[in-house]
Amino acid sequence: MLSGLPALQLALLLAAGVALDLLLGEPRRWHPLVGFGRMAVRIEGRLNRGRCLLLRGAGGWMLAVLPASALAWWLATGPGGVVVHALLLWFSLGLRSLREHTLPIFRALADQDLTAARTLTARIVSRDTAHEDASGLARAGAESLLENGNDAVFGTLFWFMIAGGPGALLFRLANTLDAMWGYRTPRYELFGRVAARIDDGLNYLPARLTALSYVLLAPRGGHLRAWRCWRLQAPAWSSPNAGPVMASGAGALGIALGGAATYGGEIELRPPLGMGAPAVPADILRAWRLVLRVTLLWVALALTLAYGVSKHA
Repeated sequence: MLSGLPALQLALLLAAGVALDLLLGEPRRWHPLVGFGRMAVRIEGRLNRGRCLLLRGAGGWMLAVLPASALAWWLATGPGGVVVHALLLWFSLGLRSLREHTLPIFRALADQDLTAARTLTARIVSRDTAHEDASGLARAGAESLLENGNDAVFGTLFWFMIAGGPGALLFRLANTLDAMWGYRTPRYELFGRVAARIDDGLNYLPARLTALSYVLLAPRGGHLRAWRCWRLQAPAWSSPNAGPVMASGAGALGIALGGAATYGGEIELRPPLGMGAPAVPADILRAWRLVLRVTLLWVALALTLAYGVSKHA
């Protein structure tokens, strides 16, 4: 392990970090990722201009990510480092945050309050929601849950088991920069390319493990469907990691996601995801439960495998 910690201790810290996130949620004040986002905005504003934008983007990524990651590593290897590992995982995880941002959409739709549901959905997706109907909002909520199950939860857990708290933090910082800079627009096409490619690399294995987990924990009758959707539909998506995750998740739930969505006033026809009936509000709740079950599966597997390693060491 790159963390330098025994496998069983690392797995126990992983369980502790997940428990902290579920119990406490994100820090209400002085959240590290919020501060990081503000810093990233300032870095981009200063560097994303003039020539050599690809090199400037690479320099901006290093300036944003490497000092924080080095500080995290230094703290984790010093006195009280075990506690630092758990705290870094807590800061980096977004499991409870996913619930807090998506289940209110489900409740608003259940109350037939489209205005509130549109406002809530606009906070978590980049598409236009002002004219979405209940099915479109349910589709957006379910897609966000399935994709961010990997980005905010499973990818973080994967890199924690590889490199401890500093690994989890580096992954989330890189993922945050991809979410901020990794767009194929005139402004970010060159400057954000390095951030997008690094995130693709860090997410490659976690995304496929997430897709496999969705297959394994699909409701009855959904295992083969999830596998087929992953293999047949994921290649059509431009994102090499979002495609497998969302196609497998939609197949597991037996719903139809993807399709038309409006971005910046223009309709984008996205490839289909999953198969079955169009999403309904209750599918947001079903997607959350799938993400939660997979989280518990990963924790249980980490503890079991680490115990087996320690027993035979």
